[in-house]
Amino acid sequence: MERLKIAGQYKNILRNLTQGLKGIYREELLSLILYGSAVSGEFVDKHSNLNLLAVLKNTDLEVIKKSSKFIHKFKRINTLFLTEDYIANSTDIFPIEFLDMRENYFVLNGKDVLKDIQVDIRNLRFQCEHELKAKLIKLRQAYLLLNNNTPALRSLLFMSFTSVLHILRNVLRIKGRKPPYLKHEVLEKLALEFKIDIGVWGKILSAKNKKIKLTGRGIEQLFISFVRELELIVTIVDKL
Repeated sequence: MERLKIAGQYKNILRNLTQGLKGIYREELLSLILYGSAVSGEFVDKHSNLNLLAVLKNTDLEVIKKSSKFIHKFKRINTLFLTEDYIANSTDIFPIEFLDMRENYFVLNGKDVLKDIQVDIRNLRFQCEHELKAKLIKLRQAYLLLNNNTPALRSLLFMSFTSVLHILRNVLRIKGRKPPYLKHEVLEKLALEFKIDIGVWGKILSAKNKKIKLTGRGIEQLFISFVRELELIVTIVDKL
């Protein structure tokens, strides 16, 4: 746990969580894995969550309920309860999620269940295309409702930008590239691979990080440009 780039207080939380869950589930707990920003080094104090994968022999609701009161004592903890069989049978449905886990994880206790998981690139392409097209439809519908509501449009733009960029990291994997983690580096890679207008994406990132301020009209124009860029990328992904 020493190699984790998080504050000591969070390491103590993880130790307490690990010991607590081991005490609750005993031999039923096969593995406890930390994944995401706490492992990648991108953990932001007071903002990021600790993401845990708890692998049990049985994930019936009565079994999960055993730890509900204990887990709720800890703030900003996201715990995902799965079985080994569920993981093995779900990489074709959730390739993005499992690739993200495998990219940055740390075994807190028990078996390393992520080490040998395999993801078919065809399934990854299908999920990326599906989620990007679904996102595009929702953005068009939302614009009709929110184009006169600047705060709501701003919030939707920033939230959509983050989720779309997450999907596009995995589109880089389809192209055989190892995606970087930092958002500005992902944008640079995408610009090289797909000739996107990095000016639009970079401006959204700067506004999201409060490095620049945008007027109401500026938000709307940026939203329109973002959707237009997303349409181009969807066309590209459809042909991969």
